[in-house]
Amino acid sequence: MCGIAGYLGGIPPNENVGLGVALNQMLNAIRQRGPDSDGAWFEPHHQIAIGQKRLAIVDLSAAGAQPMQSACGRYVISCNGEIYNHLKLRAQLPDVAWRGHSDTEVLMETISAVGVLAAIEKCIGMFAFALWDKQTHTLTLCRDRFGEKPLYYGWLGQGVEKVFVFGSELKALKAHPAFKAEIDRSALTSLIRYGYVPAPSSIYQGIYKLEAGCIASVSLADQDVKITRYWNSAQVAVQQRGKPQVGGVEVLDKLEVLLKDVVAQQMMADVPLGAFLSGGVDSSTVVALMQSQSMRPVKTFTIGFNDESYDEAQHAKLVAQHLGTEHTEMVVSPQEAQAVVPLLPHMYCEPFADSSQIPTYLVSKLARQHVTVSLSGDAGDEVFGGYNRYPSTAQLWPKLQKTPLSLRLLAANAINGISPGAWTNLSNRLPPGKYLSKLHNLGDKLHKAAGVLASRSIDELYLGLVSHTSNPESWVVGGIDDQKTSLFDHPDLAGLDDVEKMMLIDTQTYLADDILCKVDRAAMAVGLESRVPFLDHRVFDFAWSLPMDTKIHNGITKWPLRQILYRYVPQKLIDRPKMGFGIPLHDWLRGPMKAWAEELLDEARLQREGYF
Repeated sequence: MCGIAGYLGGIPPNENVGLGVALNQMLNAIRQRGPDSDGAWFEPHHQIAIGQKRLAIVDLSAAGAQPMQSACGRYVISCNGEIYNHLKLRAQLPDVAWRGHSDTEVLMETISAVGVLAAIEKCIGMFAFALWDKQTHTLTLCRDRFGEKPLYYGWLGQGVEKVFVFGSELKALKAHPAFKAEIDRSALTSLIRYGYVPAPSSIYQGIYKLEAGCIASVSLADQDVKITRYWNSAQVAVQQRGKPQVGGVEVLDKLEVLLKDVVAQQMMADVPLGAFLSGGVDSSTVVALMQSQSMRPVKTFTIGFNDESYDEAQHAKLVAQHLGTEHTEMVVSPQEAQAVVPLLPHMYCEPFADSSQIPTYLVSKLARQHVTVSLSGDAGDEVFGGYNRYPSTAQLWPKLQKTPLSLRLLAANAINGISPGAWTNLSNRLPPGKYLSKLHNLGDKLHKAAGVLASRSIDELYLGLVSHTSNPESWVVGGIDDQKTSLFDHPDLAGLDDVEKMMLIDTQTYLADDILCKVDRAAMAVGLESRVPFLDHRVFDFAWSLPMDTKIHNGITKWPLRQILYRYVPQKLIDRPKMGFGIPLHDWLRGPMKAWAEELLDEARLQREGYF
């Protein structure tokens, strides 16, 4: 795990000093990603510079240092990530004179043996890498199947000074002397809609995120960036759906064996390793499978809040006690959590509005005091159908379509006439045991429901569920809302039902650009590697071979995962309403952070800055 950065062009041949200064500036900007060591490689004649800040996980010796050159001398690579099946791939290359035992060396030599595309298809892992081909003078960038590891790129400048830059984070690109931070107002508009900037855009004009499952190639001779998609989650899902798994217990047994193998692979490291544990289905499943294969107690970590509405620590503690893990818990005060807010702009270096970035950073910081690698339960919702909107849509949308739109609009207006806070306060006053008193953040849920009632189509319904506002153009000066076409009509999704389409769109957008971004930046800010077992592509394949009524069985989400988890943990410790990883943001913004928020939202300031 590490941070990578570099550039092509912009410096006259043989000016080593110029290459070194600019690259050092870029690497220093992401030094938190690689606190152990750094490395740089230059080829001045072809104006290429590649560097890395290293967080050593596999092969801690100098033999694992990067950038790394292939044994044949043709390729140079800098890779951020882990190849979990590197030992198997290594065994397939018996004639290589190995220098060390790092997974990057195996990736490098596999590319040298069979080429980039064939090598990637063999890999199981998370990665973002830059590869220089000395023979063709071509730079290749690649990102893993789901986008666990980030990679930004773009052209800067004009004419002979034009330079192509790339890096793990935007701050690396911003550190290059030719960078001009010009805000992309379309991206800003998308931020207002979703709370994040969706790929391939970034917040800056001319700078892009390489999308998940894609390869980009560029050279000074041909400056067009050529993008090739080597893996498409929608196409894979459709293919797997065509060969469904059958047989109740047998299917669960096969899934358990697969998950145990995946978890075992991701537990391999030359440094201390642990796991995040919230006490929910996903993280508890990962920890249970870890502990079942470990001779020692697995180190687990969770944070809690004094506000019971947001505190999962009590549930995590019970699961940890049952499994026998070495559990570390920290109760976070509002002041400790709020102290993270000033750190966020540097940590994310692109506007990012998922407030769970705060507890994610805090639990990462806690874990880093004990381990260097931590497994998480992320992606279980997208892969196995865990979000409440999936069964709700399947049950309610067919009925809503039979209700006149005029009546639905009337009900929606009535709900929206009362603020979310007022609805939530009402539910909090209800006697214990009443249904509405059990719903977490009732007001937000009801306002989401109002959007569902007012929807004219399933596409409009989904867009409303994932949007913070239905009209983001009205917020941004000169804003352009790119979300004009139907998400559901994409040809890759043909033949899938509405809920399946929602799951895939979530995988390609919300998972990649929100969840994985949040975890990567928060963890790497403290030098922690985070691994996501549910994003092993073999698990994705298997999950999509399961019929939908197996993934969501009688309205119960993630049914297969639950059945496997119940083999390790009593059902009573797991079954409870889905909470999410949140903070009492409403109370903070109306209380101790009110002055700060009002200063940011001051009308004169907004007019002066000219964005909103």
